[in-house]
Amino acid sequence: MMQQKQMGFAEWGMLLVLSLLWGGSFLFNGILVKTLPPFTIVTGRVLIAALALNMIVRATGQTMPRDGKSWAAFFGMGILNNMIPFCLIVWGQTHIASGLASILNATTPLFGVVVAHFLTADEKMTGNRLLGVFVGFAGVAYMIGFDVLRDLGSNVLAQLAVLGAALSYSFAGIFGRRFRQMGMAPLIPAAGQVTASTVLMLPIALIVDQPWTLAAPSVETWLALLGLALLSTAIAYVLFFRILATAGATNLMLVTFLIPVSAILLGAPILGEQLQSKHLIGMAMIAIGLAAIDGRLFSRWRGRVA
Repeated sequence: MMQQKQMGFAEWGMLLVLSLLWGGSFLFNGILVKTLPPFTIVTGRVLIAALALNMIVRATGQTMPRDGKSWAAFFGMGILNNMIPFCLIVWGQTHIASGLASILNATTPLFGVVVAHFLTADEKMTGNRLLGVFVGFAGVAYMIGFDVLRDLGSNVLAQLAVLGAALSYSFAGIFGRRFRQMGMAPLIPAAGQVTASTVLMLPIALIVDQPWTLAAPSVETWLALLGLALLSTAIAYVLFFRILATAGATNLMLVTFLIPVSAILLGAPILGEQLQSKHLIGMAMIAIGLAAIDGRLFSRWRGRVA
């Protein structure tokens, strides 16, 4: 059996930066959902990111591929990694706090372990990973509450929407492995997927939200949208594809272990959000699950005991 790739100092550093950028996305979304409808937020996010990344591609002397195979991959990645999860998360955040949304998003590696086991040859499930899946899902169940089936309200649906986004992200992590095999530098698929996502999202936003009928956005709204597009999308996805190429999909998904902390630290003082004790306990259980998936802390503990 092939071993899971180990991350070095550079990969862990990029993972920490990526967690801050993506943790900030929940803060930006928390500001934007107060004034803009979901499809408009998602479209603005990918449109601005696409413009920025395509300008960087041209400025650095690189060129976007023109063949159908590459663009089919860009559209597939755009659907799995942008269109589906962005829409689900933004809609979910119209009903639940950004901190809770980020915790639910932290289940991505748990889904990813299962998806990677069945769809890859080199990221198979181990005993540690299986333990991590069970502990992590127990944390999610505790956090949401076991009365979910008796009280299926809008908040529960919002929580399930964010969990659906996490599942989509896990498939995207596996799907995105193909770009390294296609010989693309990280900037190219980053630009390609947000460009494809813009093509898909723009008509939906125009038809459903009719953004020209909305009130003029405030300065705060514009700043939040720019932060979401440039920091949490454009820069973040360049890091995303670089880590994916060097450390693998399962290791990349561990970034969502760090995102809740970033989102809570950013969201609590700015948005005035508070989490219930069950959310914090659930997050701790997810953290234990992710530590088991990573395996290194458990290996060191067994070595000391032996």
